[in-house]
Amino acid sequence: MAIGELLRAKGIITGDQLEKVLHQQKIAGGRLGDNLVALKYISRENLEAILQEPPHIPKTAAETELDGNFLLNCLLRTMYVSALQTIPELSEQIKLTRGVVEELLTFAKKEALIEIRGPSEKNHNIMRYALTNAGKERANEALRRCEYIGPVPVPLEAYQLQVQKQTITNEVVSIEKLKNALCHLVLSEDIVRRLGPASNSGRAILIYGAAGNGKTAIAEALVSAFEQPVYIPYCLEADGQIIKIFDPSVHIPFATETEEHKDNSHPMFLPHLAYDPRWVRCRRPYIISGGELTLEMLDLDFDSNSKYYEAPLQMKAIGGIFVIDDFGRQRVRPHELLNRWIFPLERKVDYLTLHTGKKFALLFDQLVIFATNFPPEELMDPAQLRRVHYKMKISPPTADEYKEIFQRVCDSYGLEFSEEIIAYLLNSFYIKHKIPFAGFHPKFIAEHVIASCNYMGTQPRITRQLLADSIENIVVLPNSPSHE
Repeated sequence: MAIGELLRAKGIITGDQLEKVLHQQKIAGGRLGDNLVALKYISRENLEAILQEPPHIPKTAAETELDGNFLLNCLLRTMYVSALQTIPELSEQIKLTRGVVEELLTFAKKEALIEIRGPSEKNHNIMRYALTNAGKERANEALRRCEYIGPVPVPLEAYQLQVQKQTITNEVVSIEKLKNALCHLVLSEDIVRRLGPASNSGRAILIYGAAGNGKTAIAEALVSAFEQPVYIPYCLEADGQIIKIFDPSVHIPFATETEEHKDNSHPMFLPHLAYDPRWVRCRRPYIISGGELTLEMLDLDFDSNSKYYEAPLQMKAIGGIFVIDDFGRQRVRPHELLNRWIFPLERKVDYLTLHTGKKFALLFDQLVIFATNFPPEELMDPAQLRRVHYKMKISPPTADEYKEIFQRVCDSYGLEFSEEIIAYLLNSFYIKHKIPFAGFHPKFIAEHVIASCNYMGTQPRITRQLLADSIENIVVLPNSPSHE
């Protein structure tokens, strides 16, 4: 269900108004929400409130929007493998409310799949449930089809709707936010000015230039400019198949105040839920992939033993930022990677295929950043370059920018900075040997100085000799300079 359809289903706009706003969007462009506000069909405040609504908490099995047998099999597998017996334990494991778990257990009892074993030893008010022989047979059959144990998945359609509500283009990054996110970097005003519109576009960005001048650092810094939380499901269901999405290495929980202060001291107490527990409230995801990237990593990964899927990288990055670092050095040729993504980059829709042959569409909602040391024309043909809407060259720092970087690095490492030292460094090496400036040089020099001083057992201090040693480790000089 698209956002327009959601608003129509809620009775906020009519079908005629939806047609008019879609027509207006074709003419004027921009986001659907902006056009709705411009036509005065909804206020900005009401639109934001709807878009920031968390996933609805299902109170019944029907409200999960999953097939009843699918739900029951998830429960029976969990009981068989995890040996959990009480409603609170099962509720916590499969992330359904206790009411829904009780509804499923009641149905299973009628089907003679479970039996009541009496009260829990820890709490006599909580009953224990166990599988019957028939229940064990059905659980075994369910395990043969799929061995997934954990939170119950959300349906693909519900996931798509949530992705649209929390799309990265709905969050506007202001110039103040962007400057604050980049304040630890020394960048020209031109880069900051051009990076803002690119960040808000949701379109692909190509950052290129000589190595060691902050391309990756810029991409990493952008993450902190986005402040709105997103909801990531543990997994989703598509055509009866389970796809794991939540990845602790990618998805960083962004807890609400209620979650930070919740009390789990007694299993009798019903937990206060702010949203569907099958989802995790997270910061916008950030994924960076370098030379290890292959085309296979962009497809669903089906485990033939456990019979469920791991989501590909771009799926885990939905709602956030996906950086292709060292673009051009991947195990897949640049043209092949870009051809795989021509449609997603242009139409913001990706297509994934299940092992059954079933193909489904998935919103390609993420800020894709290509970072490379190669000239763009060596990596992309004109058609591919056209689909990367924003292109930014990161030039080496100027002499003044280099000095500022050097001073910041010295301050962070506790090293004394002096104009004499920087003048010696510039005149005796960069100017004399025509060494191009690079943003990473000061950090390299500082770390070399500290390592050398630690080796010699002296207080870390920048000397001319250590500067010379550092430079010779950074570049190959034509002639060894004389040192004082």
